[in-house]
Amino acid sequence: MKTVQQWFAEYGESHQNPTNKLIHWLAVPVIYFTVFGILWQIPMPFSLFAEQQITWPLLLAVPALAFYFSLSFAIGLGMTIFTTLVVWLIRLYQAEVSPDIWVLSVALFVIAWVFQFIGHKIEGKKPSFFKDLQFLLIGPAWLLGFILRRLGVRY
Repeated sequence: MKTVQQWFAEYGESHQNPTNKLIHWLAVPVIYFTVFGILWQIPMPFSLFAEQQITWPLLLAVPALAFYFSLSFAIGLGMTIFTTLVVWLIRLYQAEVSPDIWVLSVALFVIAWVFQFIGHKIEGKKPSFFKDLQFLLIGPAWLLGFILRRLGVRY
């Protein structure tokens, strides 16, 4: 298994251009949020008649967070905090704006991916996930790595 440094180095090869990096700082967290939002309203088969506490994105977050913790405790903890924030924002949106989070999520998902591909066109390199789908999980962790380094946290 690759180390977190190996993942980040390989991911960073196609993320050198400052414009592409800026786009990623905006689009990657939005995409993470929107994946949760899109999956949020798909009913769980065993909770159709009860208040739904377990959702598909929460269920899918378990192996994703396990992957992040396998890379580094600091990355795992940071992604757990970010995931908690995403869940809180979705619940807040549903309570204050609309229960249909998927509408906003689909729109933002498409817009964010358009910008991601524009960024990679500017970069002149294909997105890393074309080589390995695990890079879809590395993107948010790569950004978190910058934040942790800035805070002086070793991972």
